[in-house]
Amino acid sequence: MEYKNITINRKARHNYEIIEKFEAGISLTGSEVKAIREGKVNLKDAFVDLRDMEALLINAHIGLYSNASYNNHEPLRTRKLLLHRREIHKLDKRVKSRGLTIIPLRMYFNDKGRVKVEIALAKGKREYDKKQKLKERDIKREVERELKNYK
Repeated sequence: MEYKNITINRKARHNYEIIEKFEAGISLTGSEVKAIREGKVNLKDAFVDLRDMEALLINAHIGLYSNASYNNHEPLRTRKLLLHRREIHKLDKRVKSRGLTIIPLRMYFNDKGRVKVEIALAKGKREYDKKQKLKERDIKREVERELKNYK
């Protein structure tokens, strides 16, 4: 199963602690799919909202398709995510009970050429958690460098 990543939300792993991942289809128009193939996608400030037992992807920016005419799409429109009802129930229950949020981690083409979004149930990190993680990474990098020079 070789997946071609379209875009990855790098800020998600920095700002959130990932608890559980889900794969969701996404309802798109033709010009959106062509713009995605051109790589004009940004998930930086995007999030998933559950309304009326539907999962909606909000603030995901899909740029305008360069060769489209008057029927181009709205770049920041709300897009419906395609999930099974039991998955939506599970997400809804966990978000309401524990104060978690749902964020998109990446968008990719599956082996059939369909656009999929990997979403995650996540908990926001505190500022001190982020600083601690950066400090640990710097220390690890220093140790690696010293070991390399030692050999």
